[in-house]
Amino acid sequence: MPDTVIDVHELVKKFGDFTAVDRVTFAVERGEVVGYLGPNGSGKTTTMRMLLGLLRPTAGRATVLGLDIEKQAEAIRPQVGYMSQKFALYEDLTVRENLVFYAGVYGMRPAEYRPRVKRVLELIGLTGREDERAGEISGGWRQRLALGIALVHNPKLLFLDEPTSGVDPSARREFWDLIYTLAEEGATVFVSTHYMDEAEHCGRLGIMYNGQLMAMDTPSALKASQLKGPAWNIVADPLIPALDALSAIPGVHRAGLLGDHLHAITRGDAHTAASLQAAMIAKGVAQAAVEDAEPTLEDVLVELAGRGN
Repeated sequence: MPDTVIDVHELVKKFGDFTAVDRVTFAVERGEVVGYLGPNGSGKTTTMRMLLGLLRPTAGRATVLGLDIEKQAEAIRPQVGYMSQKFALYEDLTVRENLVFYAGVYGMRPAEYRPRVKRVLELIGLTGREDERAGEISGGWRQRLALGIALVHNPKLLFLDEPTSGVDPSARREFWDLIYTLAEEGATVFVSTHYMDEAEHCGRLGIMYNGQLMAMDTPSALKASQLKGPAWNIVADPLIPALDALSAIPGVHRAGLLGDHLHAITRGDAHTAASLQAAMIAKGVAQAAVEDAEPTLEDVLVELAGRGN
């Protein structure tokens, strides 16, 4: 497998007058877990489907495993694992039967797939459930089975399109533990998500908005490079008048609600905690407690989305 497993240059996809993916360029190296973060409709799935050879690009070029996505698409698909948002499980088949069926689709013979199916069942935590019908297991277990099907032919590159959509937080955490187990065993993972907490797990992260790749780096580097200044949490009551006052303070770049308190980004060194508190008191918010906060990926996404509008 080449060191650069995905190499994308100025990739474009248009549907009529609508541009779904707009001049996207990035690379994924062997062994990485790379996330693709963005709201629904931002172009994540369209990018992934082009890389799999399922959609023809309007412009630009890309290779996957050194193979051209337009000229060699048929050679790419057997070498990668793909878990779509709505993976087709056969509900009347058991867990094992689903895995065996898809192993056959990939051309594996019984002597090859029998030990592999056993290993995949262990990896996805479904040993002991292999004789249960796919239609009778819970959503989290179904997602694990869908991942197992993407893994059954032992690919070294995985495309996971919002793989934890619709499952509970506990199941999502377990799913990400599994992704990193696969990475430790040598797989490269390209995974799309719209969950901020999941994006934090990625080694590198691309942020999509309106079809454009706005930035790509490690989560910590994105928070350090893309924001105007430090982040603050402010406890005040009542919240909405306090938010209006906070937003009107010079030097406050962006402010919003975050649970039961306010969250703000200020410009550069415009404020300390004391000066921001004093400014709020001057605006009529008598009870305001200000403390340093860790910037979030949501801060980064909102910032980049603002630039993209």
